[in-house]
Amino acid sequence: MTRKTQAYLVHLLTASGAVFAMLALLEAAKNDWAAMFFWLVVAFAVDGIDGPLARKTDVGINAPRLDGALLDLIIDYLTYVFIPAFALFQSGLMPGWTGWAAIIVITFGSAIYFADTRMKTSDYSFSGFPACWNMVVLVLFAIKPSFWVILLLVCILAVAMLLPIKFIHPVRTARWRWISLPVALLWTVFAGWAAAVGFDPQSFAHWGLVVTSLWLMGAGAAQQVIYRERL
Repeated sequence: MTRKTQAYLVHLLTASGAVFAMLALLEAAKNDWAAMFFWLVVAFAVDGIDGPLARKTDVGINAPRLDGALLDLIIDYLTYVFIPAFALFQSGLMPGWTGWAAIIVITFGSAIYFADTRMKTSDYSFSGFPACWNMVVLVLFAIKPSFWVILLLVCILAVAMLLPIKFIHPVRTARWRWISLPVALLWTVFAGWAAAVGFDPQSFAHWGLVVTSLWLMGAGAAQQVIYRERL
């Protein structure tokens, strides 16, 4: 198999995320949240491996007709933002005006964030909360806090997209990758587990999601404090 063929196959792998997004949306329309999150977790896993494969096959050189970065952003907006926001609204976790407020803040703010040319830092981390609403909403489905808590969290994270706070990329951020990458893999396992048991509140997967999420959300800010980094 030629390098050109390999590179285009990587693009096709990335594009498969759109299919998983549609499958997730169809399940969300039926209020089958476990199935919806299953497909979002599959899309999350694909998003985790297509980047390293793209760099390994030099898609920019061997498959230049397709813009891999643009393709990735389109699918990320669907799977990280649009569908999770719809699920949060449709599920009833945020009744009345709070649901409308959440989906407006999430979709509008994330669109601006995805267009920000400064969203990546020099060490391949993210500047500001990287609109990973799929992860946030999955944890909210698992622990089901008060809608006031959810609204407060949505507002805080929306503002955090605009602030110079570092959020690690578990694959590309070299510092602490020896722990961040396994934690990200564990998060994926716990997410799939929680979805598989229908978000049973007695499942240990819930605690695993909370612990791993706290690391993935806070490791970048911790690096800024410990190493006195500036973005």
